[in-house]
Amino acid sequence: MPVYSAPLDDIRFVLHDVLGAESLSALPGYEEFSADLADQILEEGSKICAEVLFSLNQSGDQEGCVLENGDGLTSVRTPAGFKTAYDTFRDGGWCGIACDPAYGGMGMPHVINTAMKEMICSANMSFGMYPGLSYGAFEAIHKFGDEALKTIYLPKLAEGVWSGTMCLTEPQCGTDLGLIKTRAVPQDDGSYAVTGTKIFISAGEHDLTENIIHLVLARLPDAPEGVKGISLFIVPKFLPDDMSRNAVVCGAIEHKMGIKASSTCVINLDEAKGWLIGEPHKGLRAMFAMMNDARLGVAMQGLGIAEVAYQNGLAYAKERLQMRALDGAKFPDKPADPIIVHPDVRRMILISKGFTEGARALSYWIGMELDISLKHPDADTRQAADDIVALMTPILKAYQTDMGSEVANLTVQIYGGHGYIQEHGVEQYVRDARIAQIYEGANGIQALDLVGRKMPQGYGRLLRRFFHPVQRFIEENGEDEALQDLVFPLARAFSKLQQSTAMIAQKGLKDPVEAGAASSDYLRQFALVALAWMWCRMGRVAQERISAGQGDKAFYEAKLKTARFFMQRMLPEADSRFKMAMAGAESLMSLSAEEF
Repeated sequence: MPVYSAPLDDIRFVLHDVLGAESLSALPGYEEFSADLADQILEEGSKICAEVLFSLNQSGDQEGCVLENGDGLTSVRTPAGFKTAYDTFRDGGWCGIACDPAYGGMGMPHVINTAMKEMICSANMSFGMYPGLSYGAFEAIHKFGDEALKTIYLPKLAEGVWSGTMCLTEPQCGTDLGLIKTRAVPQDDGSYAVTGTKIFISAGEHDLTENIIHLVLARLPDAPEGVKGISLFIVPKFLPDDMSRNAVVCGAIEHKMGIKASSTCVINLDEAKGWLIGEPHKGLRAMFAMMNDARLGVAMQGLGIAEVAYQNGLAYAKERLQMRALDGAKFPDKPADPIIVHPDVRRMILISKGFTEGARALSYWIGMELDISLKHPDADTRQAADDIVALMTPILKAYQTDMGSEVANLTVQIYGGHGYIQEHGVEQYVRDARIAQIYEGANGIQALDLVGRKMPQGYGRLLRRFFHPVQRFIEENGEDEALQDLVFPLARAFSKLQQSTAMIAQKGLKDPVEAGAASSDYLRQFALVALAWMWCRMGRVAQERISAGQGDKAFYEAKLKTARFFMQRMLPEADSRFKMAMAGAESLMSLSAEEF
């Protein structure tokens, strides 16, 4: 059976020691936030994740969701225990942890919500889809809906008695939303009749909540072609005035490789009643607000899966006896040594550890920057933080989901044949992790977003928001002898990132194919440098605590040792990614279709 325990010591280390998250109490609306409050919330959150959600992860995967028919309509039954677990989750207020208190939410900082998302995704990624999408719907309505819509929908979404979805994809279009065919026709009462078919709709139909609020992209009759003609509508399963059934029907559920306890639906709308969110033909802007939050949420799925996979790989490596250590028996009283003595097993475990701890710091930093972008009283400070969030969103989404999949596969490798069978539960992590690289914009799209939109935005303004603090860190810490084995590798890798950035910017202006050809390798290079910076920051704090004789010395020494492993065995990948990004498009594009 798999195991999971929330890594609260590591979470507290990042939040308090490295990031100083309690400083958010200086922002309007967060005055009561403190380190003690954060710890209390995360302690309670860790209990529901480990004791309630995690216990349903394997059984939910094995049972899956079931499409049922009754009263002439289809419905979806979630796996046994999910409804009870959701009620417990909802009653604890967890659906509204970061929602506006004006509408019934807790109003906690987004960085705390980020930490909760990690724990939820580790415990039960399928379950996390339901409240995760509801929060995205809340944010979209909160930002773009009029007061009447907010009053009707936001309190129910924050409470968790209603849930939300995001309805973009159609049979003929996924990423290319300009091909959407769903139509919305104005009605005399101010509503719209929405007709069309949406596919791959996560949490599109289920039995967890009283109502499901679909946010639907559709075209008005006078809509221009392409993405400039898309509007966004609220289309509830049940009409809020009398809770009568709307013309929204689940036509089918998908039978998926993973996240089987998450209901993925075909949704048919037949003149369903809906209401416009925001301005006509401006729906993509509103939907992107929801999508960007979802992309950061998917990044946490990658981290969450990696963390639980790492914990299981480590536990197995300490218990599984197989052969003797290469330099002689380490446990002579046993018939063989545990496999953690073997260098290659240690390599796999340390890659997992190096990624999860570095990505946690990176993710929580972006969570704090998101809070600053929304709450800081100074407009320039808000803009700077918003720039960082915009720049790092595609990087986190792509890199952390790629690595979530990689770590899950490494864990199966550590288990060997026992990992390939269902009994131990780790093969589920491989299957669950795989979708995160695809949905909310496939990772190749994230790379194109980075080089095509984020890199040139504001004449490189977004890039400078990252480059300048990294450069300052290197300058301020380069002479510290205790940190040279961390700062020097960062400095070298950062210099090459600057070189590849300049090359892509120069070539991309002349030929977008050049930028596209370099994009995935460049994103990976960027992510590795970002993690190296986080490891330097963690290493500096750990060294300071050791020197001052503060805290758990063994904990901080392990941080420094892992930081050195990252610099020596993981960061060098950035150099190969640099070479691939700099290679240009010719070898990639030279074959004709017939030559493949």
